[in-house]
Amino acid sequence: MTHTGSVLDRSHGFSVLECIDCGFIHLSPVPAENDLDKVYREEYYRDEKPLFIERVKEDLPWWESVYNDRYEFFESKLPESRRSVLDIGCGPGYFLKAGEARGWKGFGIEPSAQAALHARSLGLEVMNTFFDSGLSAALKRKFDAVHLSEVLEHVPDPSMILKAAGMLMNEGSVICCVVPNDYSPVQKVLKEKLHYKPYWLAPPHHINYFSFDSMKSLMEKSGFKVIGATSMFPIDFFLLMGDDYVGNDELGRASHARRKRLDLMLGEPELKGFKKEMYELMARHGIGREMIIYGEKRNG
Repeated sequence: MTHTGSVLDRSHGFSVLECIDCGFIHLSPVPAENDLDKVYREEYYRDEKPLFIERVKEDLPWWESVYNDRYEFFESKLPESRRSVLDIGCGPGYFLKAGEARGWKGFGIEPSAQAALHARSLGLEVMNTFFDSGLSAALKRKFDAVHLSEVLEHVPDPSMILKAAGMLMNEGSVICCVVPNDYSPVQKVLKEKLHYKPYWLAPPHHINYFSFDSMKSLMEKSGFKVIGATSMFPIDFFLLMGDDYVGNDELGRASHARRKRLDLMLGEPELKGFKKEMYELMARHGIGREMIIYGEKRNG
């Protein structure tokens, strides 16, 4: 496939291309799948994110609140008889574990050996492999919901992943796609007014960089009808307020702790409706560090 468009940035030997052909921003050249295989099977959790599982455990009450919001959306669209969920890139397994507590039957796919082992230690059914159209065809299973969180930014062909996920969905099934919100309005202000370099670039691990519009368009082209959009807390607001956590892990964790506390307090019954509307409003303005887009499988 050809890739043409404007070069927005350069990083670590890659150009960052606003690709006309794909409809979203991505690295150029696009890393090959075989170059990524070893990285995600063994190196990613060991070298790039050695504290990831430990920090997920530390943040678990907050993560459970995040996951429960997603299950509530699924449950608002599906009858009680439909409670099977596929988590593609399930990581250490806590999304599936949260679903299990709500009566969902989950199945996970995870390329990292370390993360898959941890998920299995929670009693979950998880395959330690990469997800693609070949695996989709071989599974011969159907699911009522699919969770695809922090995956599409890492893969050479996100459209293929979405179409392969659709092959495993029953009619009317719901998909939840979560990706970082990059080259966002907040990041534009940080770059142009406060002279931040594009700290959100992470080649070769993050290949693709989505906006709400480009993510919705990709889902529509891949066979889904977009039925909802919301966002996660825009932690880059702290940068706007002068808390420069870029490259400062201690300050970054402190900012994250404040974000967790706010989210948990906004989840209280008196504020929960406001929280939902607030994040949906942010999504309409392209604001939020991560975007959450829901789609329904189209008939045919």
